[in-house]
Amino acid sequence: MIADPGDIASPLVYDLVLRSRRAVLPDGERPAAVAIAGERIAVIGDYADPIPAARTEDLGDLALLPGLVDTHVHVNEPGRTDWEGFATATRAGAAGGVTTLIDMPLNAIPPTVDTAALDAKRAAAKGRTWIDVGFWGGATPGNETDRERLHAAGVFGFKCFTAPSGVDEFPHLDGPGLHRACAVAVDLDALLLVHAEDPAHLHPAAPSPSYADFLASRPPEAETAAIASLIAAARATGARVHLLHLATADALPLLREARRDGVRITAETCPHYLTFAAEDIPDASTIHKCCPPIRAAANREALWDALREGLIDLVVSDHSPSPPDLRTGDFATSWGGIASLQIGLPVLWTEARRRGLTLAELVQWTSTRPADLVGLDRKGRIATGADADLVAFEPDRSWTVRAAGLLHRHPLTPYEGRILRGRVAATWLRGTRVDTEGAPRGRLLHRRDPQRNPR
Repeated sequence: MIADPGDIASPLVYDLVLRSRRAVLPDGERPAAVAIAGERIAVIGDYADPIPAARTEDLGDLALLPGLVDTHVHVNEPGRTDWEGFATATRAGAAGGVTTLIDMPLNAIPPTVDTAALDAKRAAAKGRTWIDVGFWGGATPGNETDRERLHAAGVFGFKCFTAPSGVDEFPHLDGPGLHRACAVAVDLDALLLVHAEDPAHLHPAAPSPSYADFLASRPPEAETAAIASLIAAARATGARVHLLHLATADALPLLREARRDGVRITAETCPHYLTFAAEDIPDASTIHKCCPPIRAAANREALWDALREGLIDLVVSDHSPSPPDLRTGDFATSWGGIASLQIGLPVLWTEARRRGLTLAELVQWTSTRPADLVGLDRKGRIATGADADLVAFEPDRSWTVRAAGLLHRHPLTPYEGRILRGRVAATWLRGTRVDTEGAPRGRLLHRRDPQRNPR
């Protein structure tokens, strides 16, 4: 039966119908026909329903997924566009099934810590994005007043660090600063994102090609101590906080207890923490460097268990490329960050499938819950009234990652040569198939702005 189109006007002939025997809908995976009117999903019918349309595409056994919503991407433009830029990042995202990304406030120059910097970001991105893009603001020492202005200007929340960020223009918050940031977030009804490592537990790393040496310099205690402080600040203020790129399973009991007590905290992890293991990282392989670091195989499996449980809410890329000359064989001095925007979906599906998990679970982690985190309820789901952001995915196809096929600025990847299961066959942004060689159609998103991004 055709679903109630809700507030979508039903034309006599729809613009496009996509049929799939494996459509992943909010109520699970089933055969379906998705009819699109303009930029939105108008009706959802059974696979064989006779729905009149200007065009119909039968995907057969290809899975039809909602576009991914990646809320943790470092685009770095302006200022460090030689690291990554809007054109390259969004083309890579589209090729990987990402239809919405939220850009992080640091690594660009200037960082997004005031409205002038946000204006510069939007100017750099305008007309140069192949997918829809929103922006986080930064919470740094002394910019409390700027946060209010940024919030009014439409950022989706604020990111802070509890340890040095790696770039001087984005300083971290100390303990009192974190508590004030939580209080400001409450005043603004804003989300606070936290890179949680405690500098008291970080040890300066001597020059070394040894991954074990690097791992020892950022032990699990650095994460757990900072997460305990974050939970205490959120508990005291009532702030809504989000834990970025959780790498240590040692913090899971803290999260579980905080949730049980009603603390408003969510958490994410990333494909690299769910794929790699410290024991397998070769010395001098600094393309595996990230902060917090990739930990042991047993830790990885505990993160998977937490995903199954729902204790970890979502999986996003933390896409953070850098030029090759910043990657030496020395873990102490090489820049950290793993670029996976284009291949995060098949990376995650390869590992999820191996553990008996489903595409419906994958969609929750990568699309629906990230969209819910930032209040984009027209994104991240195949539902009537939602934006027609869709992905045709070949879940059974095997292929080998080659850096030469990556579209982000610098095709460096620790996944080089890895055999993955699942490949993106096509991506639609608001009802139109994305052509990464064609004209960009992405829009700039604003938080809760009914003129630009109706909720």
